[in-house]
Amino acid sequence: MTTTTSAVAAPASGTAYRGTDKLLLGIVLGVVTFWLFAGTVGTVAPEIMRSINSETQLISAQQMNLAVSITALFSGLLIVVMGGLADRIGRVKVTLLGLGAGIVGSLLVVLAAGAAALPLMLTGRAIQGFSAACIMPATMALVKTYWDGPGRQRAVSMWSIGSWGGSGLAAIFGGAMATSVGWRWIFIGSIAVSIVSILLILGTPESKAEHRDHHSFDFVGLAVFMVTVLSLMVVLIFGKQLGWTSIITLGLVVLSAVGLIAFVRWERKQAEPFIDFSLFTNTTFTGTTISNFILNATIGLLIVSQQMLQRARPVGHPDAVSAWEAGLLTLGYAVTIIAFIRVGEKLLQRFGPRKPMIWGSLIVGAACLLLAPTWVMLDSYKILAVAAYALFGLGLAFYATPSTDAALSNLPADQAGAGAGLYKMASSLGSAIGAAVSLAIFTGLLGIDTLLLGNNVQFIGDQTNVDLRQAGMIVMLFNLVLVLAAIISIVVTVPKGGGSRDLGAIAASPAPPPHLPPDERRQAVLDRMAALPTADLLELEKTLLLDDLRKLDSEVLHSLLEERRR
Repeated sequence: MTTTTSAVAAPASGTAYRGTDKLLLGIVLGVVTFWLFAGTVGTVAPEIMRSINSETQLISAQQMNLAVSITALFSGLLIVVMGGLADRIGRVKVTLLGLGAGIVGSLLVVLAAGAAALPLMLTGRAIQGFSAACIMPATMALVKTYWDGPGRQRAVSMWSIGSWGGSGLAAIFGGAMATSVGWRWIFIGSIAVSIVSILLILGTPESKAEHRDHHSFDFVGLAVFMVTVLSLMVVLIFGKQLGWTSIITLGLVVLSAVGLIAFVRWERKQAEPFIDFSLFTNTTFTGTTISNFILNATIGLLIVSQQMLQRARPVGHPDAVSAWEAGLLTLGYAVTIIAFIRVGEKLLQRFGPRKPMIWGSLIVGAACLLLAPTWVMLDSYKILAVAAYALFGLGLAFYATPSTDAALSNLPADQAGAGAGLYKMASSLGSAIGAAVSLAIFTGLLGIDTLLLGNNVQFIGDQTNVDLRQAGMIVMLFNLVLVLAAIISIVVTVPKGGGSRDLGAIAASPAPPPHLPPDERRQAVLDRMAALPTADLLELEKTLLLDDLRKLDSEVLHSLLEERRR
């Protein structure tokens, strides 16, 4: 890890470079390649499996679940590494590296067929995760470096639209492409967009951070962490297939546990660790990061409900739901998450972070409840899904900005960068692990004819898919438990107040008080001085002048007095 300060490269003319609309378009397209294109797999997974397994089974449901979650997993594992590398070797270079990797990853997914389908699919999806880990931190750093004032606000908004908008529209876009021209064209389109993005970004002056102290990166910690998380993911996804009590499964569980213990011990001994555990002494940061991890894990409800809708009727059935029809139901999710992100910001300003975070979590909980009644008729469930998806987007929009502010504003200035990286990693890992667990529960319960809730739930309509509907219901209840855990984390750790409604007052918190960065500390002093009467300010000025005179050498002071007398 390195200690850095911003140092912007300038063009040959010597004038400071300023971001252009051409560069901004290239950045937004780069962001979209992950959120809009790579993010479609969760929705179109049934279509991908039907296509690849048309003659013989080449990819199982569990293997497809791994392909869905592995991209977010690799993104989360590597985002801190690639963000630091971008600061060191150049943000433009790392952005272009990410776009190139995205092209390779998408090409491998396109070519996934025949005996090589599984390795090509998994490798391509993992490379797409690496691509996102390069593009996300590097492009955001470029936005913060090459734009300022209102221009930066506009650039950040466009970047956010690329990420949140792409995420919200992924299901609709993926469903439309898979139904109309075939799922492979999603990734062919991603290649085309990546090429356009590269052409728009090429020629941009390089931007690096000035390295004052050079430290070797904690690759040992990263390697141990990756082995630990990957072992856990394999157990979650393939546990039923391997056998929960098999030697392989139990061995992986032991490996995960030993790896976690070894990782924590190793990190605490490092001067520049991969994960700085001292950050977790700040209770507010800890609780907010945990709730961020958990709430991102609820993405499983969207993925599972989409797959459940498409599998509710066999292909060719008059009531069968296509990938396009299922994706279209998520339109409300896209609209609310884009439209209400700024509302979350306003709620933060008025009420502080705690209340909007709780409200957002409660709304996500309501989405879980609306998706849980899988015992109703299919047409009725579609109506519930439309409302649930809209609420899901609304809840995340309310939660996002207040959560980020609560986590990072409670850290000392010299830990803000590390805290931001850890917070982003929690988001990606939460999505990956949450999707993996929800999909594991869903596929694990398929084929079980026994009603787990007995006669308390009566499934009406088609009785040939009761196992599918029961599995979906259990997944929604599991995600509801996740939401409750997130709310508990917020209530216990995030202090009350902090908004304009409370005149900025914040309730006592077990977290250490945050240390303002120099510019904010200076502004706080100026604000307090501005409230003083003029007479007090003049008196303070005289006092400071006398203090300066006392520090002068006596001979210099005598000389000044002589000159004054003349």
